[in-house]
Amino acid sequence: MYTYKIHLHKETEGGFTVSVPALPGCITYGEDVDEAIAMAKEAIELCIEELQERGEDVPDDSNTLEYSLNLKTV
Repeated sequence: MYTYKIHLHKETEGGFTVSVPALPGCITYGEDVDEAIAMAKEAIELCIEELQERGEDVPDDSNTLEYSLNLKTV
């Protein structure tokens, strides 16, 4: 089992671009949050499959902690 963090970026023209930091180049898009998450799952599966076929290590985020910080600038 692999664990991945995904970043959803709201696009000005609508929808969300999704990136997977642990898998550089694994990027997809969805019209709404639910579709973006579903597309991310599919993209991650394809990236893992490709890495395995090439005999490369499959990185994941199982040992990564993530925090969001809100900073108020002066």
